Amino acid sequence: MHIRKYGQIRRTGTAAGAAAAILALSAACVAPGSGSGAAGAGTAATASQGAQSAQGDAGARKRIAFFGFARANAFAVATWNGIEEQAKADNATAEFFDPNFDAQTQVQQIQDAVTSKRFDVFVVQANDGAAVVPALKQAVAAGITVVAEFTPVGTAYDTTRSQVPGVITLVDVPADNGRKLGELGVAACRSKNLKPCKVAYLEGLKSLPLDNSRTEAAVKALEAADGVELVSRVEGGYTRESGRKAMQDVLQAQPDVDVVIGSSQAVAGAESVVKGTGVLLVGNGGSRQAVKAVQDGRWFATYYLPEKTAGAKAAELGLAKARGGQVQEANSETALAPNEGKGTKEALAGVTGEYDE
Repeated sequence: MHIRKYGQIRRTGTAAGAAAAILALSAACVAPGSGSGAAGAGTAATASQGAQSAQGDAGARKRIAFFGFARANAFAVATWNGIEEQAKADNATAEFFDPNFDAQTQVQQIQDAVTSKRFDVFVVQANDGAAVVPALKQAVAAGITVVAEFTPVGTAYDTTRSQVPGVITLVDVPADNGRKLGELGVAACRSKNLKPCKVAYLEGLKSLPLDNSRTEAAVKALEAADGVELVSRVEGGYTRESGRKAMQDVLQAQPDVDVVIGSSQAVAGAESVVKGTGVLLVGNGGSRQAVKAVQDGRWFATYYLPEKTAGAKAAELGLAKARGGQVQEANSETALAPNEGKGTKEALAGVTGEYDE
């Protein structure tokens, strides 16, 4: 869920912090040559244009609106690629609405799309999961099928259940993410066969409720394990530089740390500090670079989600419901990943990742 590395977020009141948390979860990166959207309907990258009304029958070509983090975000682009491919394969069209990381712009885009009556399906990758709730209620009331993708919509960070009646979820649950990071840290300790095994956890951003939920779950999993000692919790952030600095701070206090856990960006920075020392690294992010680090043996593991695949699944769920089908309302993205997202070297054999950092 990253701030500066993934584009500058325009801070709009209290929504700015939640938007930053979402960027931190996606562990994505800036894609070069990307444009930015404007308020209102925004700039849409159009897969194809159709003349049909959004209220056509079940057999008519359906239209999907994708409200992603930003067009300049490689994670969101991976989601879009999956949506676009699924739409083309399933007699549908799709448009990407670009809020350029701005939570309030995204809300306005959703509201305008509801008013336009041009779409049957919304796939929403919310910059601020709480801010979009009223707009998504409007969409459901207007008969639009809504899928919340990746970001939990609402204020609960420990469940896949829909927090807005009528909205389908396909999300990465922060508390589940944190628990699995903790479990991967314990597995790294067991591989060293050390007691005590000293672990440092590089938190995302301490000011963000979503990050706090993830951190609490990770800490709980680590503290419950016999022989594992959590010796350091510092803010690692979502850039290589912040991770490098955090790792230097950890080593000043705990020079004999055995395992380090953090965002894939922070861990990439930490790697440059601990290279050759035998410290085992666990990342949070499934980029091609993170996957390769695990496969090459430089990292012990990384939390992995196939984001392009998730985009396609979100489109599939939305289109099925829009055509009158029955779909499961609450879904976890980890069901799409090998080993439920716990990306060890064995689990990631043959995996390449679906976006770049």
